[in-house]
Amino acid sequence: MRLSTRGRYAVMAMVELAARQQGCAADPRGGRPVSLAELAQAQLLSLAYLEQLFGNLRRAGLVASARGPGGGYRLARPADAIAIAEIVEAVDEPIRATRCEQGSPGCLAGQRCLTHDLWSELGEQIRLFLAHVTLADVVAGRIVGRAAVPHDRAAPPPAVTEAAQ
Repeated sequence: MRLSTRGRYAVMAMVELAARQQGCAADPRGGRPVSLAELAQAQLLSLAYLEQLFGNLRRAGLVASARGPGGGYRLARPADAIAIAEIVEAVDEPIRATRCEQGSPGCLAGQRCLTHDLWSELGEQIRLFLAHVTLADVVAGRIVGRAAVPHDRAAPPPAVTEAAQ
């Protein structure tokens, strides 16, 4: 399971955009627009690739563009109102941990494999985690410790080692 470059690059660029606009809280529009060239340079990303991604982000209503000299992009909503999952979904990056194709009857010669539910639930946990983390959380560094064990789950049993047998 891994998130492809589309999702990672979109998140990196959006976090950079949010961080640059955070310092402009006095301006209700979120400061001056930031060019894709600036974002690409700051995050060491391909400008051509960012152009594709930001078209998707604009269509999803996550960024707004300003044309002309001094133009660029701004967040369309406050950073604390944009979940990381929205960004990943906007660039058509499904979060799946199974090897099944969406809509297919199964992953093993048309049958569901025994681990299908395990990987499916893992994908859902990742999606839920990203749905509860905002751009503002990432910019402020409020991520560490958020992936906690649910309180309603007992601790896993201790592993049995060969020495203990």
